[in-house]
Amino acid sequence: MIKTFGLEYFKIRRKKIWIMILLFLAAEMMWAFLSTSMSIARNSDHAVWESIIFSIASMNGLFMPIISAIVVSRICDMEHKGSTWKMLVATNVSRGRLYAAKYLCANSLLLYGILAQTLLMIAFGLINHFPGGLPVEGLIHFIGGTMLATLAVTALQQWISMAVKNQAFALCLGMLGGFIGMTAGLFPSGIRHLFIWSYYTDLNPVAFQYAESSSSYITQPMNSGLVLAVLGMIVLFYIAGNIHVNRQEI
Repeated sequence: MIKTFGLEYFKIRRKKIWIMILLFLAAEMMWAFLSTSMSIARNSDHAVWESIIFSIASMNGLFMPIISAIVVSRICDMEHKGSTWKMLVATNVSRGRLYAAKYLCANSLLLYGILAQTLLMIAFGLINHFPGGLPVEGLIHFIGGTMLATLAVTALQQWISMAVKNQAFALCLGMLGGFIGMTAGLFPSGIRHLFIWSYYTDLNPVAFQYAESSSSYITQPMNSGLVLAVLGMIVLFYIAGNIHVNRQEI
């Protein structure tokens, strides 16, 4: 399994996927930093760690589904374009092991992007002299919630990318997911929780509370029910995709 995982990294060494992730995240972070800076300029009470965490987590609902779709598509597309399925099977590499290696490869790259986001958030907070110490618990919550949602999204994206040769379908799903993730807060919770892309904001450690004359950021604990729902989706999409790909003709 380790060799198969390493082989996936070897195959994508010239695709510069990590650079693409950084470019997308750079655009997202610049947008978030500008938005947060404007919010702080209007209301000095928003100069807190919760403001930047909430801003990044909300924008992840738009950006992360698209980034995930591109990363997974790039990793899976080489088997379709190169027609390497029969060659891989001939070398005694099972399709189940290859499926797992691609899933781990995609999510390790996306975890690298999430950790880069966290470091940039810390830098932004320190530069703006946010009060209080570093919110370690909130940042861990942010990393864990974002990664959980990403694991579910990539499980679905890989299923589509491996099962359908035309990667336009997978990329369109990613863009649709980004739209849903961006507008998820407008839907009732009963409907919103049916869409995996909404969990980028639902598993966010910070919420924004509106009042008649003011608004403020409030911290919220990790919801165990939502975590179980996401874990169920991860298992469901991964197993269903793995079974489907293993039964496909090559």
